[in-house]
Amino acid sequence: MNTKVVKINRIQPNPGAIYEAGLIIKNGGLVAFPTETVYGLGGDAFNSSSSKKIYEAKGRPSDNPLIVHIANITDIDAVATDIPSIAYELAAKYWPGPLTMILKKRPELPKETTGGLDTVAVRMPVNEVALDLITAAGGFVAAPSANRSGKPSPTLAQYVIEDMYGFVDMIIDGGDCEIGLESTIIDLTSSPAMILRPGYITFEELKEMIPDIVFDGTILDASSEEAPKAPGMKYRHYAPKAEMILVTGPTENVIAYINEKATRGRENGQNIGVIATDETQYLYVAPSIKTLGSRNNEKQIAKNLFRILREFDDEDTDIIYAESFEEKGVFRATMNRMIKASGNKEVRV
Repeated sequence: MNTKVVKINRIQPNPGAIYEAGLIIKNGGLVAFPTETVYGLGGDAFNSSSSKKIYEAKGRPSDNPLIVHIANITDIDAVATDIPSIAYELAAKYWPGPLTMILKKRPELPKETTGGLDTVAVRMPVNEVALDLITAAGGFVAAPSANRSGKPSPTLAQYVIEDMYGFVDMIIDGGDCEIGLESTIIDLTSSPAMILRPGYITFEELKEMIPDIVFDGTILDASSEEAPKAPGMKYRHYAPKAEMILVTGPTENVIAYINEKATRGRENGQNIGVIATDETQYLYVAPSIKTLGSRNNEKQIAKNLFRILREFDDEDTDIIYAESFEEKGVFRATMNRMIKASGNKEVRV
């Protein structure tokens, strides 16, 4: 497949390119596009063939549901039914934005889009290019992250091109994603409401509106017969090519442990990488040390994670040792991605 790559400034979008991209989706094709979270891989949410193409392009299990993206809050009624009042309250506060709600789906929405479930994941992004594309495509775009399944989600177009060139009809290069971490997913079909994937909208913020909300931090085993209700619950996600190990404990113990492992690994001819922070990056001795940012800026750290994992892929790193974070606020989302990227490999020192 010939993939067309188009660069678009999200402040001054190219109407012709957006129209062309919308037409591709209307005709059953696929378009990768930027959102404020990560790049998405979009197809017509009401076209079962388009959803099948998305799974094929990603190499994604077909029981892993897609998120339906809309451009108007009122369009939630076209994809979901029996919508609780809290959904409209959440939409009024957080849409457009990085919040995905799981609701009971309308019968017209194909099960290929929802991973065979009777529920639908839906959100309204804030990115201007994404909103224009959704509108041009007819208003309902099913889109997971625009990466091969299991790899770190792309926050830059260069990684979309690396993964998706030849698999999709068009890639829209809209620059760097502002947030760089996938949306929070909240299940409103369960009682009490449950966060299935932490994100930029935090558990603490949602609890102010839904006092009895709970957080589901579990990961379904890949051999489980239970269908995941949201992206990223069942299968290994966000994983770099290298083995990744999280190191938890007092700062001085973490640094000593990682430096010992890095020194030994280098002696054995291994290419060792370290994920550090601004406060600690100069204390490590590994060949490749990358900082997520300051521990005082949880949103900066979240934004930089996927980019750094991709950079380690580019460097053919063998093992990555990573500092960990306290699981609260946006750090909870960062740790969720890091734990899954490491395949639950964590060392306490």
